[in-house]
Parts: sequence; C-alpha cells; structure tokens
Amino acid sequence: MIGRLNHVALAVPDLAAATALYRDALGANVSAPQALPEHGVTVVFVELPNSKVELLEPLGEGSPIAKYLESNPAGGMHHICYEVDNLLAARDKLTATGARVLGDGTPKIGAHGKPVLFLHPKDFAGTLVELEQV
Repeated sequence: MIGRLNHVALAVPDLAAATALYRDALGANVSAPQALPEHGVTVVFVELPNSKVELLEPLGEGSPIAKYLESNPAGGMHHICYEVDNLLAARDKLTATGARVLGDGTPKIGAHGKPVLFLHPKDFAGTLVELEQV
C-alpha cells in the first residue's frame, strides 16, 4: 500500500536558523518558506536526491508544532510521510484494521498541494505518520 518515502519532518524552534544550517553548512537546496495556516505551520523543504526533509515552525496560536516544541525545545523529528496511490482506499483499509486517523478522517491539502492524512502515533510504533496521495 505505501509507496516511497516522501519526507521526514523536523520541528524546529527557528526556521531561519534551521534553513541556514541546511543550506550553508550542508550545502542543500532549500525551498522558500511556505505558510500553511490550515495546518498551523510554516514549512521549508530541503531537497535530497532521493527524498526531502521538511522543516516545520509553528504558525499561529494552537499550532501542533508549538505543543511539540514545548516538550522538545531544541526540536526533533515530528513525522514521517509516505506516498500512497489512493488516500481514501488507504484510509479505509487502515481504519478497518483498527488504525486511527487523526481529525475527522477527511483529507486536507498538504504543502505539496496534494491530499494528506495523519495516522495516530500510538498505532505506528510511536511515530506520527502522514500519508500523501501522489
């Protein structure tokens, strides 16, 4: 069901500093910041030959990233994103096996302009999983 790894997302307390680190110290190609108010984040993508790293900074009150950074002030891995061909079929198959989809189960549009869903970390070895339809 899952396809290739799309990205690993890192929550960061300072997006500009993290962007500079990846761009200047590691020599990575880094996208411009993109605000996603519906997700409560501002994102930057670090392009890799085989995948991406997504840097996440809180945007607005109640951002899930702000809550994460309260427990992890230096930042850290927030979630991992896998590609799927059919997001609704994947959701239905997963929920039939007892996996929990966060929110109401309706896909939202993610940073790549494609539908996404998040799966509860308690159902996936402690890791928040994002599925993105490709």
